[in-house]
Amino acid sequence: MDDYINSSVFAFYKVGPGPSSSHTIGPMKAATLFVERAGKVKFAVPPAALEIRLCGSLAATGVGHGTHRAVAGGLIGMQPETCDTQRLSLLLEDASVYQADFGAFKVDFDRRSILFDKHASCPKFQNTMIFRLLDDNAEPVFAMTIYSIGGGYLAVEGDEEPEEQAPVMVPYRYRDMNGLLRLASKYGISISRLMMENEQAVSGLSEAEINSRLDELIERMDQAVLRGIATEGVLPGPIRLHRKAALFYKSSMNQKQPQDRFLAQLNAWAMAVAEENAAGNLVVTAPTLGSAGILPAILHMLRETRGLDNAKLRDGLLTAAAIGMIARRNASISGAEVGCQGEVGVASAMAAAMLGGVNNASSAIIECAAEIALEHHLGLTCDPVCGYVQIPCIERNAVGTITAYNAYILASVGNPLYHKVSFDEVVAAMLETGRRMCPELKETSRGGLAVCSLCE
Repeated sequence: MDDYINSSVFAFYKVGPGPSSSHTIGPMKAATLFVERAGKVKFAVPPAALEIRLCGSLAATGVGHGTHRAVAGGLIGMQPETCDTQRLSLLLEDASVYQADFGAFKVDFDRRSILFDKHASCPKFQNTMIFRLLDDNAEPVFAMTIYSIGGGYLAVEGDEEPEEQAPVMVPYRYRDMNGLLRLASKYGISISRLMMENEQAVSGLSEAEINSRLDELIERMDQAVLRGIATEGVLPGPIRLHRKAALFYKSSMNQKQPQDRFLAQLNAWAMAVAEENAAGNLVVTAPTLGSAGILPAILHMLRETRGLDNAKLRDGLLTAAAIGMIARRNASISGAEVGCQGEVGVASAMAAAMLGGVNNASSAIIECAAEIALEHHLGLTCDPVCGYVQIPCIERNAVGTITAYNAYILASVGNPLYHKVSFDEVVAAMLETGRRMCPELKETSRGGLAVCSLCE
């Protein structure tokens, strides 16, 4: 099948538990997939044990990213969109024995069954999981290698097609921003309209059904903002980091200058969702969980201070998705592959494009806004302190949000004809930069701020 972009918007925007889509949503789905496929195998003797090896960044970040709990959750039947996050946070905390149900047989497992293999090589993808069923002699009788490739997406060793590849022809076929712009110009339609018609072909849903699902995402994002600015306390983990969003939001009301109040609130809204994510609560990948505060902050601002209705916000979400999908196809949205430029950088570009989409900006201005936002995140490393998605991740969402807003302003008051760098070029630069970035700076907690900060 040709490699044009034909993924569903609802595969891109996923709901799941924090703190990291590649470390929680992906592994939970991988465990579910393993149970499903292994359950179809006919064994002469039922397997006796389970072994799961977490490799690469999954091992390097350790318990901080909660991958072991996500895998356990998937094995016992939890789904990312509906999982009980409180129950999930308690899995594997003691010596409890759990049971994976494969249909024809069941296998017990405990925390010793899930191993952080820090010495395994990962030649294909940094986030590698090896699932094995063992016999009474601890010999493997069934195995799967699954890769978590960013944003909750999976790739399975041996599968010809990547996960969630649409088996249908979409009306508008594009691979990059240049192709998207040509189609929008040729047919005289907006990027959001193009995305809507492609989504109808991919998902088989009517426009009304798609709008309803987009409305659900908007509400999920907005509720995460509202929960975050209403919640205080200390985030889980050894850093003992205090939540700040509620304080920032309250303090924003005391700002005398309207522009200061606006920027303070925008920061608070972004941090609110990032803190919800860090606490392991349900948020929406946009494009990842580590960068999940940026798009909701802009969305909440548009609803709260500009009074935009859901019809406009849906246009913004679809426009943002186009940007994120192009970045994912032509580079990566995984911090373990290209650093945080692929997470916060892409999220900032998506949010800048969203602003263009809701303001009826031309496709050229939307591209310019997205390019500016991503260009000025190039080289951004992923160096979470202690392996937790807290420092620098939470404040980084706030900074990425302000950058997105400014990128749109720069694009909207300028002339796109004078703009020299294309979005496709900056995506290529992101990939090249990510390849040159040393492994210690790509979601391993072995370099950068992760080793230069004591956080005591």
